[in-house]
Amino acid sequence: FYPKTSPSLYMTTQVRASHILVTSEDDANKILKRITGGEDFAAVAKRFSSCPSKKNGGDLGWFGKGQMVPEFETAAFAAEQGAVVGPVKSQFGYHIIKVTGKK
Repeated sequence: FYPKTSPSLYMTTQVRASHILVTSEDDANKILKRITGGEDFAAVAKRFSSCPSKKNGGDLGWFGKGQMVPEFETAAFAAEQGAVVGPVKSQFGYHIIKVTGKK
């Protein structure tokens, strides 16, 4: 006999992510290619991102639902830890997102 547990106990409630923000989808695809080709995400973020988070290698820290724009949040919560996803278009531009933690 195993007690029933709420599925919500196993749902991700917070994500930690880094991102690189650029103005064009073409630039985002070029950056994604660099990362998937083996370049360090943080180094690429420091060099190319237009977000102030670039000084921290793109790290945005931990966030919960409702704290980021919907497109970004959906992609970050859907991705597996360690995954790099994108480009994701939002009102700010195009994001390349790296999920660095889930809890």
